[in-house]
Amino acid sequence: MSELTHIDDKGRVRMVDVTQKKTSQRTAVAQAVVLMSAETFQRIAAGTVSKGNVLETARIAGVMAAKKTADLIPMCHPLNLTHVQVDFFPDASSHTIRIEGTARIVDQTGVEMEALTAVCVAALTLYDMCKAVDKAMTITDVRLLKKTGGKSGTFVRENTTHE
Repeated sequence: MSELTHIDDKGRVRMVDVTQKKTSQRTAVAQAVVLMSAETFQRIAAGTVSKGNVLETARIAGVMAAKKTADLIPMCHPLNLTHVQVDFFPDASSHTIRIEGTARIVDQTGVEMEALTAVCVAALTLYDMCKAVDKAMTITDVRLLKKTGGKSGTFVRENTTHE
């Protein structure tokens, strides 16, 4: 197991010093899945949710959240993201919407937290817009699918669907 880099030798939390790290292109892809009733799924697909276009609102929320990650996660570095994308993969047979978020940067630290924050906030926005119809929706399977760049190189989660 690797050393916990957010803790100093006295056990105090700290932001990791990345001053000496080399910049590289870094990408992270994360996902979240929202399970819902058939009625909720159909209303989202048909665009008949009374609060408006659920997926486009969730997409905007996810992008905005990625840009605010350092304000939400205490030890994250504020980053100048070069790209954030949030996509939706509805599955009518399981009444689920898989949300995939991609974040990209050329910098000294990774963008995993930004991709994860994007999908979490997109999922929460989807829930918020549909909760009047379906309070039993479940947000699940939040996880990093892939990351590239940096000293640790490439990570690809096995048995996942992503580009």
